Formats: sequence, structure tokens, C-alpha cells
Amino acid sequence: MRRILWGRDTSSNVMKVIWLLEELKLPYERMDVGGAFGKTDTPSYRAMNPTGLVPTLQEDEFSMWESNAIMRYICMSAAGDLPYYPDLMRQRGRIDQWLDCQQTQLNRPMGVVFWGMVRTKPADRDAAALAQGVADAGRIWGFLEEPLSRHNYIAGDQLSIADIAWGVHVHRWFTMEIDRPPAPQLRAWYDRLLKRPVYKAHIARPLV
Repeated sequence: MRRILWGRDTSSNVMKVIWLLEELKLPYERMDVGGAFGKTDTPSYRAMNPTGLVPTLQEDEFSMWESNAIMRYICMSAAGDLPYYPDLMRQRGRIDQWLDCQQTQLNRPMGVVFWGMVRTKPADRDAAALAQGVADAGRIWGFLEEPLSRHNYIAGDQLSIADIAWGVHVHRWFTMEIDRPPAPQLRAWYDRLLKRPVYKAHIARPLV
């Protein structure tokens, strides 16, 4: 089977899938599309992914999109009961709630802050929007303080795809020059992630 991950490696959503594939040591090819690379508006790409966004996972004639759905699929299609997405339904439910929370709660304010701080020239920044984005994101990052006070990772004592979904963003959060609220458990979790070779190689990179 030929496995292709379509998407540039500077996209947070593509990073999620790269991180998981690398942790699982699954073979894959990656094709640069999206952003400056373009190519997501072509008929062939839209046939795989009607949203025109990244990532898209292609396995021979099968393809799927949406990063968190792709991570679930990879875990469920891999052999064995993986700690990244365990078979026990209550453990999966806990992971799923954090996956959805990342998409529905964290994405918007983190997007405001990241685009404002990293991809907008200082002279063109909207200071009020940035301040509100930082405040909103800081409140949502605060959701993790309680669970991370009880165990090393978001949904338990093992790394899961919930950590991957949030972990690609926490590097940005602690790297950007912003006034962050205190979050000692979040910082300790980020420091644990930094000790993981895959995280250091593929996620903890300069922001672009």
C-alpha cells in the first residue's frame, strides 16, 4: 500500500498527522500542497478533499481529510490496542472530547494570535484583536491545568492523539512573544513533549 500525506509541514493540522505517523513508525510519503505551494484547487485534489484544505491522507484509491479524523483512522487501522487511541470506550470518549475541544474551542483564538504575531507584519497588526485572541486562548489553555495536575498527559498517563492535537499548538503558544497567563501544569506538559524526539524534530521548530 502506498500512503501519501498531502500538505505542507508548516501547517499545524498536517503536523498532527506527521507526528502520529512518525511515532508509529509507519511508512509514508508527503507531498507539499497548500499555502505557498498551492495545488489544492486542482480537480484531482478536490476529488480527494472537497474543502481544498490540508491535510489529506491517501492510501491507494482511498482518501480522507480532517486531521483529527485522520488520526483516529490511523490508530484504528493499525494493529493492536494502541495507547494513542485505546479500545476501551471510556478512554476513547475522554480522548474524543479533547479532540473536539481543540477544534471547536482552541482553533479560532490560536489562529488569531498565530496569524497576527507570526504571519502579519508588526505595522499591520490589529492590537485589539490580538489582545482578545490571547485572552481567549489563555482561558482555553487553562482547561488543561486540572487534568494535567492528575496525570502526565491530557487523557491519562500515556501520550494520546489528544496530546498530539493540542501539542502542535502549545509550541506556538510558548514560543510567540505574548503575555501569557500563568499555567504551570501546561508548561510542565510542554516540557515533557520537548523530550520526545519526534516532537523536537517535527513540531518544535521555528515559527513560520
